[in-house]
Amino acid sequence: MKSAQLEHLEKGEIEVVGRLVAASNASLFCKIDYQGKSVNAIYKPIKGERPLWDFPDGNLASREVATYLASEALGLGSVPPTILRDGPFGEGSVQLWIDDVDEFDDRYAQPLPELRKIALLDAVVNNTDRKIGHLLFKGDRVYGCDHGVTFHEDYKLRTVLWQFADEEFTEQEMKALENFKIDLDDLVTSSEKEALNQRIENLLSERRFPLPPTDWPAVPWPPV
Repeated sequence: MKSAQLEHLEKGEIEVVGRLVAASNASLFCKIDYQGKSVNAIYKPIKGERPLWDFPDGNLASREVATYLASEALGLGSVPPTILRDGPFGEGSVQLWIDDVDEFDDRYAQPLPELRKIALLDAVVNNTDRKIGHLLFKGDRVYGCDHGVTFHEDYKLRTVLWQFADEEFTEQEMKALENFKIDLDDLVTSSEKEALNQRIENLLSERRFPLPPTDWPAVPWPPV
């Protein structure tokens, strides 16, 4: 059954309120009204995506949605509800805004269980841009955002969450990987789907978090 939050994002009327000027791609802060209720969201129109040399053009919004689906398939709940829909500037990703997040601190470097969840997600989706600013702390919860550069078929994991490197998976994490099933439809390429399946097999075989790459920068720049 579809959640009320997803239904709100899908069927509500989008009103653009402002823009996150520090974002690399067009990221529009919105209000979405539906059935007398309003929620805040981030709308990233495909038309506002900057071309990248190593990812297909016009595909970053789809990867935002694919990462949300992966988080749900793993049972993590680490990504705010995210959908692909039409909006005032055309099709794009729409993600529920997390209100009242905590101010920045150094918790990103600590071995917190919530960060471990995100580290597992990043290993699965091959996230090449897990910066400090892409971690949203709210009380004892941590959410990940900005997942446009994920699912590449080549190993490109770049993250600030290397505190879990080479740690053995827990029984719960192993079960999450063993039971991982996801329908990405046309959100990513067929070769990227094959690479995803291979990553899952590798993680299950190695039974531990991956190590930093030796032929690729291990931390995104800038890291904040």
